[in-house]
Amino acid sequence: MSTRTSQVNWRIERDADGIAWLGFDTAGASTNVLSGQVMAELGEHLKQLAAQLPKGLVIYSAKQSGFIAGADIKEFTTLKTPEDAFEMIRRGQRVLEQLERLSCPSVALINGFALGGGLELSMACRYRVGIDDDRLTLGLPEVKLGIHPGFGGTVRSTRLAGVLPAMSFMLTGRNVHGSEALRIGLLDRLVKSDAARQTARDLVLKSPAKKSAPFTQQLLALGWLRPFVAKMLTKQVAAKVRRDHYPAPYAIIDLWKHYAGSDEMYVQEAHSIARLMVNDTARNLVRVFLLQDRLKSLGKKSDLLLKHVHVVGAGTMGGDIAAWCALRGFNVTLQDREEKYVQPALARAQKLFAKKLKGAEVQNAANRLKMDVAGDGVKSADVVIEAIFENVEAKQALYKVLDSKMKPDAILATNTSSIRLETLRPVLKNPQRLVGLHFFNPVAKMPLVEVIHAQDTSQDEIAKSLSFSRQIDKLAVPVKSSPGFLVNRILMPYLMEAMLAADEGIPLEAIDQAALDYGMPMGPVELTDTVGLDVSLSVAQVFAAEFHKKIPESLTKLVAEKKLGRKSGEGFYKYQDGKPVKDKSRTRQMPIDLQDRLILPMINEAVAVLRERIVDDADLLDAGVIFGTGFAPFRGGPINYIRATGVKDIRARLEKLMAVHGERFTPDAGWDAPALMEPKA
Repeated sequence: MSTRTSQVNWRIERDADGIAWLGFDTAGASTNVLSGQVMAELGEHLKQLAAQLPKGLVIYSAKQSGFIAGADIKEFTTLKTPEDAFEMIRRGQRVLEQLERLSCPSVALINGFALGGGLELSMACRYRVGIDDDRLTLGLPEVKLGIHPGFGGTVRSTRLAGVLPAMSFMLTGRNVHGSEALRIGLLDRLVKSDAARQTARDLVLKSPAKKSAPFTQQLLALGWLRPFVAKMLTKQVAAKVRRDHYPAPYAIIDLWKHYAGSDEMYVQEAHSIARLMVNDTARNLVRVFLLQDRLKSLGKKSDLLLKHVHVVGAGTMGGDIAAWCALRGFNVTLQDREEKYVQPALARAQKLFAKKLKGAEVQNAANRLKMDVAGDGVKSADVVIEAIFENVEAKQALYKVLDSKMKPDAILATNTSSIRLETLRPVLKNPQRLVGLHFFNPVAKMPLVEVIHAQDTSQDEIAKSLSFSRQIDKLAVPVKSSPGFLVNRILMPYLMEAMLAADEGIPLEAIDQAALDYGMPMGPVELTDTVGLDVSLSVAQVFAAEFHKKIPESLTKLVAEKKLGRKSGEGFYKYQDGKPVKDKSRTRQMPIDLQDRLILPMINEAVAVLRERIVDDADLLDAGVIFGTGFAPFRGGPINYIRATGVKDIRARLEKLMAVHGERFTPDAGWDAPALMEPKA
């Protein structure tokens, strides 16, 4: 290399062939992100390159983690008005316009990931080379933050890949990997790492024709066809999300419908995203993103070396926990009373591995999961998880056996969904070692683990449990031992109210629809069926005993009849091919106060949980409920919903419900503590 200059986040070299190699290395971070400063520096480099034009330009990442993860999300939180957002977006657009207009060939050399603004930057280059490995991931996931691409991504993606392929990942936020990215035109070349730099060099020197969307896709952008295509796309989006809840995907379609083929689309893209960035949905989804980062930070993967997990109980939860741990690279032994109880769990695990992994990795994962009826794995396990049925005596009898066999420094955890640690642990030689690792069903889909601790639980045990949770790629929230812990404590009033409404004769379909209209991912009746009515009854009994609540008659009756929900083919609903049979016409029979009846008990319980300090603060509460229940993410969590709606408003609605439906709607004492409702300083 002959010449070299650098700024804080970029370094540039010109080689003997006159090719400029521009390396991106965000200062003080493990991942490259596009902050305002980073974009300004890039603009300066591009200005200098345009003045002293090289033979070509190759942009690459100096970090092994990947190319570019996207924009700096934290900067979004500083925006106050659409005007502020518009100016920020236009600055970014102008930098990428500089890149696109360079007179020399430009190549993005992509390793690992190019997401959001990272993919937008690469699309502004003439060519893109992807390094072919399992990590290669491209995407425009902005809709997950309540916005859409803003640095020209809505324009360039449809011109490059075509409207239908581009919309398929923009509207959903899904990622695109190697071969698909090459097929639809996001990549020009897909090569192994040892050929990447030479491939980029060849593209510069040979300068082949620039890719564009196939002719059939270009036809769809014709003015007279766009309204029909837009209508089809809108129908697809409407089947999944409502415009008033998640406006971003609709905004993408509207942009393309009105401005495709025109350079004005760049400015209109900036106006559109600017409006979205300051609305409640985007602010709340950015909040959820940052809450996720906070949960990730609570336990570092590198804190301790763990290799072997032993799970006792091969039922749905225990078997699926064991399978997940094996999937994430742990050696796992799975224990139950007889082989016949373990075999179904191994069969489910095999399906999980086949779905999540490829080639030899499927068998490697299967080899890591072993049946262990005798429980021999306890002696060498770094983590022992009890996942048997919810019975105090049975759990305590098991703990006595485990206590005598386990390594002194191994984690001993229970997956109980509702029983306090203080009730379970007296039989242990060292009661303070027991923690709760409460997973959620289905384990492979639900990201949260509650790390349950008592007042005197060893901080070392809590730290180890948080680290283990991160090592298996779960989000962990520390929760004080108490009835129902965090998630079930807040969820149960919602589920029980739904069943009480059903006892009154309100149609099941109307009950579920009221929750869906609020933004919940699944109605409470169908959710109860999915969890299992036997499991729901067990938690309801604990909840009823602790908080003097009524258990719905329908729940008790259906469990007695062995109608346990989805897993038995019938619960509140009957199931065909795993799906509930519903009569949509019954959704019209919805009492005017039904949504408040369902949602406000959950909100009221959140206030109680915060008052009792079951978690350290309101942010952790909101994070736990969002990631543990799917609570309408665009609302930002129960406490965030209170702050946005107003304490007086929600309390008045609770009091109105109390007057009509009874004392179970009595506002918690925590509503009298305004400080609990205030955001952290």
